[in-house]
Amino acid sequence: MNKLFLLLFISCTFSVFSQSNEERDKDAIKAVLKAQRIAWSKNNIEEFMEAYWKSDSLKFYASNGLTTGWENILIRYEKAYPTEDHTGKLSYKINDITKISDDAYYVLGEYHIKREVGNADGIFMLIFKRINGEWKIVVDTSC
Repeated sequence: MNKLFLLLFISCTFSVFSQSNEERDKDAIKAVLKAQRIAWSKNNIEEFMEAYWKSDSLKFYASNGLTTGWENILIRYEKAYPTEDHTGKLSYKINDITKISDDAYYVLGEYHIKREVGNADGIFMLIFKRINGEWKIVVDTSC
């Protein structure tokens, strides 16, 4: 009986520990998205880009095609959103965050930008990966 109780206790403890790790990961990813939203709303594209993996392997896929590489994506954003009237105020609605592996999650959501040149709304799927202890976007599909 004692062995059964000990086995159940260890199993439950491991389950709670795993869930809390996953919740911590999700909270950390939400914090990255919050910082990104604040940076965007301050018209600070470079700070907004800090959420992305600074790599030539970074991928951004939207209705106008695939862009690869951190620098190319930064240039794309700067051209598409040249002024504060274009960046406006960003908000997100996170619909789902799902674990892919210990160091990767995907995020499904909606974005809403209130701005002078006309509001913009769309959906996105982001893949986050823990790189050197930080959560970074490695793939962004937005439309």
